[in-house]
Amino acid sequence: MSFDMIKSAFEGFDPNDVDFKKAGNWPIGVKVLAYFLPVLIVMFAGYYFILKDKHAEVESLQAKEFSLKDEYRTKAFQVASLEALRKQMADVEGRFAELLRQLPTQKEVPGLLEDITEIGELAGLRFDLIELQPEKREQFYVELPIKVIVQGNYHQMAEFVSGVAAIKRIVTLHDFTLSPMEDTGSLSMEISAKTYRYDDKN
Repeated sequence: MSFDMIKSAFEGFDPNDVDFKKAGNWPIGVKVLAYFLPVLIVMFAGYYFILKDKHAEVESLQAKEFSLKDEYRTKAFQVASLEALRKQMADVEGRFAELLRQLPTQKEVPGLLEDITEIGELAGLRFDLIELQPEKREQFYVELPIKVIVQGNYHQMAEFVSGVAAIKRIVTLHDFTLSPMEDTGSLSMEISAKTYRYDDKN
C-alpha cells in the first residue's frame, strides 16, 4: 500500500473537529481505525488482566509437573526397593538378636566368672585375682571389665587366652602384661577381660 493511498484514506478528516454524530461520513481509513482500535484495546486488556495471570499459572503448573515427576520417579524406585529393604531389615534384626544372645545378662555375669576361672584352672594356671571392675556405660551398651591376674607358664597362658576367646558369650581381652616370678620361675600375667550387656534403657 502506497503513501498516497493511506493519505487518501484519511483525506478530509480533521482530528481537532471530531463529531461522532457524523461518524458515517468519516473517511474509510478513520472508520477502520475507529473500529479496530477498541478491539485492539480490548484484546490487550484481556491479555494483560486475564491471560497474563493464566500464563503465569500455567508456567507454575508446568514447574510443579516436573517436580511431581521427579518425586514419582523417586517413590517408584523406593517402592521397587521396598522388598529388598524389608529383607535386609529382617537380616539385620536377626543378626542383632543373635548378638544379644551372646551378651550375658546381669544374672549370668557370676557364671561367666566361673567359666573363665574353670578355663584357667584346666589350663594349669593359678589365679591370684579375678574380680569385676566398675562397669562403664556407653551409648547402647554397658561394658563390664574383669581384672584377672594368673600365674603359669607361657603355654598355659596361651591355652587360657584361646579358651576365653572360644566362650559362646562375647568376651574380649585387653591390656595384658607379663612379668617373670623370681621365686617360682613361672610367669605372672595381668589382663583385662571385658564383656558387655545391652543397655535397653536408651
